[in-house]
Order: sequence, then C-alpha cells, then structure tokens
Amino acid sequence: MKNLLLAAAASIAFAAPAAAQDKALADAVAADYPFVFELYKHFHQNPELSFKESASAARMATELKALGFEVTTGVGDKWTKAKAKADAGKANEGVGGYGLVAVMKNGEGPTLMMRADIDALPLEEKTGVPYASKVVSADYKGQSAPVMHACAHDSHMAIMIGTARRLVAMKGQWKGTLVLIGQPAEEIGLGAMAMLADGLYSKFPKPDFVIAEHTSGWDPAGAVTYTPGYTLANVDSVDIIIKGVGTHGSAPHTGKDPIMIGAQIVTALQTLISRETNPLDSGVVTVGSFQGGYKHNIIPDQATLKITVRSYKDEVRQHLLDGIKRIAIAQAQSAGLPPELMPEVKIEKDYTPSTYNNPELTTRVMGAVANSLGEQRVYVRDPSMGGEDFSQFGRTVEKIPTVIMWVGGLDPAAYRAGVDGTGPIPPGNHSPLFAPVPEPTLKTGVQAMTAAALELLRK
Repeated sequence: MKNLLLAAAASIAFAAPAAAQDKALADAVAADYPFVFELYKHFHQNPELSFKESASAARMATELKALGFEVTTGVGDKWTKAKAKADAGKANEGVGGYGLVAVMKNGEGPTLMMRADIDALPLEEKTGVPYASKVVSADYKGQSAPVMHACAHDSHMAIMIGTARRLVAMKGQWKGTLVLIGQPAEEIGLGAMAMLADGLYSKFPKPDFVIAEHTSGWDPAGAVTYTPGYTLANVDSVDIIIKGVGTHGSAPHTGKDPIMIGAQIVTALQTLISRETNPLDSGVVTVGSFQGGYKHNIIPDQATLKITVRSYKDEVRQHLLDGIKRIAIAQAQSAGLPPELMPEVKIEKDYTPSTYNNPELTTRVMGAVANSLGEQRVYVRDPSMGGEDFSQFGRTVEKIPTVIMWVGGLDPAAYRAGVDGTGPIPPGNHSPLFAPVPEPTLKTGVQAMTAAALELLRK
C-alpha cells in the first residue's frame, strides 16, 4: 500500500479538500448531504453478501421509484440461482439475482448507464465507527461469517442515490435517457455477468456509455483519480495438483517427491514474467498456497499449488495460462514421472477480465469532473493489478465505451502522515479497519458523478 500512497503523493499537494469550482452544484450537494449520509449509514449497518443483497436492492428501488424512475428488480435471478446450485449443490435460502435497473427518459438524446455495486464482504468490522456492522450471515454457499462493507459499496449506493437526486432536480440541464443499475455480486466477480446474461442491453435501453465510481482506500478524501486505458487487471485462479509416488522420508530414491517437483514449478513459473513477457507489458504469477504432506518423515504422493495470475492484455493472459500448464508438465517429466502421473492444471472458468477505460471517453468525463471539482482535486493514478467485474460491461459484442473513476476515502491528514512516515499507513479496501471519511467522500462522489452525467447528457 505504501507504494500506492507515495505514487499518489507525487501527484497531489493538498491536505484537505479544496473548494469546488462549480459552487452551485457543490452547494446543492452539501444541502442534500444529511439525507445521503443517513442512507449511507443504513447501508453500512445492513451489509449483505454476494447473491443475497435483497434488502439493499429493495431500499435502492424504493428511493429511485420515489424520484420517478421506472424500476425493475430481480435482474439476473435465473442465472444466479443456476450458478448457486452448480457451485453449492443447492440454492440456499435467500440466494437470488438482485440486480436492479432504474430508467428515466428525459427527451431525445444519448443513453447513459451508471453502475453501483451493492454487495459486502465476509469480514468482522473493526473500524470502531458508531454505525459499525454487527451482521452475521451465511454466504450463497451456506458458509456463515460476519459481514461488513469493507470495500465501500455502501458508499457507492449512497452516491448513486445522491447523484440521482441531483439529476432529477436538474432535469432542465440534460437530455436523454439515464439508466442506473445496482449490481450484485461484484466481490465474487459474477454479478455483472448475471445481469448481462439476463438481457441488460436488450431488455432495457442500450447505453452509449457506462460509467462508475469506486471509493478508494488509497486516495485522500476530496480527490478523484483515474487511469486512461488499462486500469484493472485480468484475474485468473489456477490450481496445480502435482502427483508423485509416496515413500518413507529416509528412502527418497524409492519414490517421486511431489514437493520437490512443486518447488521447481514455483521457481520456473517466474520465468514466464522475467523471460517470456515483453518488459513493456505487465503480468503477475503469484503462488499463494503450497500444500503437501502430513508428517516429517513421509514423502507424500500429492501436493497442490494455488496461483493467482494477473495481466492486462488478453494475449498476455493466454500466454501465462498456457505457460503454467507447459511448465508444470515439463517439470514432472524431468522428474521421470510417467504419463498417468502428469500434473492436473485447473483454470477456473469464472475469471475477472481486465478493465479498460476508453481514452476518449475518459478525457471527456474526467475533464468535466475536473471542471466541476477543480483541477487540483483530479489526477491520474497508475493502473492496478486488482480486478473488477465492471469490465464486463465493456466486453460485450456491443463494445460500449466504459470509464471507472476512484473517489478518495482516506482522511487527508492520515493519508499525508502515512506518505511521509510520521504516522501509520491507513487501512485500505478489504481491511476490517477500513471505513471512508463520510462527508468529503460522499460529497465528492455525488458531485463527480453528477458532473460526469451532465457532460454526457448535455443538451
């Protein structure tokens, strides 16, 4: 995290949010802040896990219907129930596709889709905020766990409703169709796929643009950051089951040691990046788990590697996945294993594709955001090797341009102290200690998304 903080520090020089350039919009957002904050607290105190976001979707539907949107709920339900049954062996109680689509037509013009993800994480909250979550729930596979909005999706929902309220109040300043979606199951990378499979682009107005914001635990509150082009990575999970011939630890020559073969695979995998990937491209192959054996003096007959693979370009992704299989088999062959004991390389079918911010759309959207907030509050950040299924909305046959921006969530003073080493590094997204500073985060998010929408739907 510190590297991210240092990189951001090189691009920004304020310790507290500067005044907005668009004072009229900033004042309207500030006047509505008490409502948005109460809504945020509600979502924060009532988090729901992926594929179980019924109450969150219902509350969003209530708010958007009250504003005059035509609202459809349950988008993706059939796909979700089938997926849950395939993964868990049964569709557990409360599991469903809780995708929400809200449409408002305001004359002839382009169609803009804005997305907010709505699911939470299986973590026990340790933020100490007075509105902390105390929820314990079962996930869609039936596993019980504490639940919190450690990735700030609660703020995404509140910011979307706040933005909708501004745009309804400003209908005279824009023209076209506004489509707002509440997307479930982002944390498991399946919610966007579920909504698209249920006809998001055919049953509802097909967008000309899709945009989103994400609250960031690596940027100071009051700032908005973005990355043109590739901004988030392809994320794949790979399991390698290494087979061997078990024997007594005192007589290794009588067996075939899968742990030794696994160690050689781990070492050789790094050449996929250092020697086979163009240095101007990016890739990560990380072995996160190496499991094998039960006792000091037994060479087991099996070991397992669990690997995360990250990339931006699809051709790099494919080369890395093919290379993992090639290296695993080659190392087993070099150990003298017969064909029937070759490793099994299992690549999870469900993966998160890389997110690409359309450069032209990014320039237009972020220019409008900078004009509204002030250029000193908007800056470019390096791409991340994290993943986001927002990418799915731009990867359909329609090839709709997309942009995701980052709304800072850290207390600016704590951010600065973490950068210069005078204080601890603040906790970021997915930490049980992470909660954004509400007021500057929510106000900045609503103003940024409103400014972006007004630009794309301007008369």
